[in-house]
This record gives sequence, C-alpha cells and structure tokens, in this order.
Amino acid sequence: MNYFIIIRGPLGSGKTTLAKKLSRKLKAEHVSFDSILKKKNLDIVNQKEGCIPVKNFIIANKFIIPIMNQKLEQGQIIIFDGCFYHKEVLENLIHNLPFPHYIFTLKTSLKVCIERDEKRKKTFGKEAAKSVYKLVSKFDYGISINITERYSDDIIKDILTYLPKTNKNANFSKHKNH
Repeated sequence: MNYFIIIRGPLGSGKTTLAKKLSRKLKAEHVSFDSILKKKNLDIVNQKEGCIPVKNFIIANKFIIPIMNQKLEQGQIIIFDGCFYHKEVLENLIHNLPFPHYIFTLKTSLKVCIERDEKRKKTFGKEAAKSVYKLVSKFDYGISINITERYSDDIIKDILTYLPKTNKNANFSKHKNH
C-alpha cells in the first residue's frame, strides 16, 4: 500500500530519529526537509519574519513532489520529517501528492527541545529552538503525540497503530490467533 507520512514538530523533538527508524521498519523512503532546504540553498532565515519564509518551502516542494509522486505511484511509502511551521507548506504537499497520508505532530516542552539540541554534534542554539518551538506550536495538524519521557520505540509503536496494516502483519495476526 502506498501512502506518505509527515512527522512534524519543534527543533529537537526527535523527528529525524523517529522518521529514520520508522523508515527502516516500513522499508520506506525517508525525506528530510532540512536536507532539501540546505541542498537547494533555501534554508535562509528571513530576519523580518524570524524564520525560513514559506516561499522557500514551496520551492523545495516543487523539487521533490514529482519524484515523490513517481515513488508513490510505484507503491513506495514516503516519510517526510521537518518542522513544518507553515501550514501552507503542509497543505501544498498534501494537495500535490494525491495519496493517502498520515500527519503526526510531536509534542514536548521547550525545555526538552533545548536539552536535546544541546546534545547534538552541531547545535542550533537556544534562540533557534525557542523561535521554532513558538512557530510550530501555533497550530496542530494531524495526530498529536506526546513524546516527553518516552523511548522512540514506544512512539513508533503508537504511530504504527494509526497506519494501514501490512500483509505481513495481517498474516502474522491470523497465524497467532489460530
């Protein structure tokens, strides 16, 4: 079954870690919006807005949508991760990828985000964490998942409960019950 997943949340909430683990589990394609923005030199913060402008994200969407449409048509599952602090970017992606989709918003405290960022090899810093946290927290989209004081494997189990069951899982369930 082909569908795509968007994992969104504040800086330091564990989006990429979860997306990579979930991608391995589902044999899915992982797409990091941060990487796309960086590769295309679109990760420039507009000082007036205090964030990367929506137009930069829409440009990034234009690069990846044709490729992802092709992969989805071939039956591939796609997992996007990013802050997605502009609702228009989510809606543009959903509109241009006419496939079933599941969106998860990761929720935790600003304190946790800052602590996790400080543990990275390359940190973004407290001010960036605060700014992105504020932007992401302006709206919820999809299914909210509280990740505070939880292991990534438990969060993935939660996410899997919302996704279609694979034939492999269905067969396992049948054999288990008989």
